[in-house]
Amino acid sequence: MSADKVDVLKNLGTMVAIGLAGLCSNAQAADPSKGATLYSMHCANCHGPSGEPIWPGAPDFRRPGALMKPDSQLLMLLKQGRGVMPSYLGVMRDRDMYDLLAHLRTMN
Repeated sequence: MSADKVDVLKNLGTMVAIGLAGLCSNAQAADPSKGATLYSMHCANCHGPSGEPIWPGAPDFRRPGALMKPDSQLLMLLKQGRGVMPSYLGVMRDRDMYDLLAHLRTMN
């Protein structure tokens, strides 16, 4: 391999590393305390204040199996709604939904 190609690959590798570092620095952990506030506002009437369902057919969030799905799948469920649960697309931002999911994971 020529020296020019090696230099190009080194520069490309450096640019990729810098780009990935920039993406990672913007990542924030979800906040369960903000999620608890959102849960009280939007979810507790059907899912119960402690995760024990009030509405028939609502999942019991106190049981570990209720949330045994990837966050991306649960996020899509919140955005689309399911059965009598409304869609929260346009009601909550993705960041809020991740906060809500973090709170739900503290219930079991």
